Amino acid sequence: MSTSLGQSAARGALFTLTATAIKMALQIASVIVLSRLLTPHDYGLIAIVLVVIGVGEIFRDFGLTSAAVQAPSLSDGQRDNLFWINTAIGVVLAVLMFGLSWPLTTLTGEPALLAIVQVLSVTFVFNGLTTQYRAQLMRGLRFRAMAFIDITAATLALGTAIGAALLGAGYWALVVQQLVNLVTMFVGAIIAGRWIPRFYSRQHDISTMIRFGWSIVGTGILTYLGNQIDTIMVAARLGTSPLGLYNRAFQLVMTPLAQVRSPLSNVAIPVLSRVQKDQDRFGKFVISGQVALGYSLGIPLMLVAGLAEPVTGIMLGAQWFQAVPIMRLLAITGTLTTLSFVGYWVYISRGLGKQLFQYSIVSLTIRVCCVVTGSFFGLVGVAAGVAIAPAIAWPISLLWLSKVTVIPLRALITGALRIIVAVGLVGVTSWGTTTLFDTQGWASLLAGGLVGPLPLAALLSIPAFRRDARNLIGFATSMFKRDRTPRAARRAETS
Repeated sequence: MSTSLGQSAARGALFTLTATAIKMALQIASVIVLSRLLTPHDYGLIAIVLVVIGVGEIFRDFGLTSAAVQAPSLSDGQRDNLFWINTAIGVVLAVLMFGLSWPLTTLTGEPALLAIVQVLSVTFVFNGLTTQYRAQLMRGLRFRAMAFIDITAATLALGTAIGAALLGAGYWALVVQQLVNLVTMFVGAIIAGRWIPRFYSRQHDISTMIRFGWSIVGTGILTYLGNQIDTIMVAARLGTSPLGLYNRAFQLVMTPLAQVRSPLSNVAIPVLSRVQKDQDRFGKFVISGQVALGYSLGIPLMLVAGLAEPVTGIMLGAQWFQAVPIMRLLAITGTLTTLSFVGYWVYISRGLGKQLFQYSIVSLTIRVCCVVTGSFFGLVGVAAGVAIAPAIAWPISLLWLSKVTVIPLRALITGALRIIVAVGLVGVTSWGTTTLFDTQGWASLLAGGLVGPLPLAALLSIPAFRRDARNLIGFATSMFKRDRTPRAARRAETS
């Protein structure tokens, strides 16, 4: 494994995680400050618009970010063509959203939505313009620049929103927050990217990338539908109160996980794409990625599962204790889906868009069947169905992958089983510790949090677990180690 590329991956993970942590802190600050200056109605208006934007964003990117990042080679002409396609899609979606402003206003009975939707329709234009600039930064492994842009945009956006709210702008403060974030991301990407796209030219063929992108769009739609099926079933079969319980548990467990896990894919995929033709290096990177992701996210997730009662009591209050089993099952879900994320990295970095779409159909079918079946057993049954689905789909994904490309199948399966055993022991031990306390407060939380990881020390007596520990320590060390590789060599490695 190349020291330079491996260290680039580790440093990229550090920059990405740091930016994510700062952005999450800014989000918390935004809630704390703006919630005192604005009304729930103001937030409700923006929430409606953001749902529409979220659906449109699946089509706006058109999978061309992944197509550009994973391409073994990408000429300047191809990059220019991708830029204009993303921009054109963004303009079309902006026009469609602008046109939807009237029926959406009529449907909701909220006159204020008309102007909000029309103004925020420019979101698609700016995101379309920014897409390939961001893709080139990812392709060049320029994670520090991306982190700086993200933090700067979030900080300026929050500061502007607070200022506008103090001046009495109402819901327009939230609109301004979105716009400032968009413009700052766009300007920052241009400054960091340092290239000006030329006109579109048919001489530079991008048909393969378009086909790959269309597969990614299809996969995104299927994933979106799969992610909504549990909420739909709870609302349809069980009612609003159970939905509220499920939503609170989901927000505590799965939302922070997504905010950490997805940005890490922006590091893993370009790194794996650089070595996709070198089977040995590719396999080592995939195995290392599974170890780093599985342990670093699996341990805190299973701590949440074991400490669900004190976490619920402290974060939500005693009236929410019915959400405890749901939190535990969702934490298990998060652990299993985290392991399957490595397979997603392989699909994208190897350009297997069609195969990913086909597998996504199978995965969606499994999830729907599990959730619908679970719904007959109430709210906990739905959560259990959500947890069982990835347990079934994950091994199918690896076997599917092994049929269409070369992967270290045995190493990935045995490595995942080790991770499941290790984090499972953490969860069981932390839960057992909390049962010794009569109250489910801070004492129980601290005791379970301290005692829960202790079984990991005993596992170090087993050679395979010691190798995993060395991998983790090496990865963590690389995060903070200054890369002294000559700049020319780094540029050659990541070009």
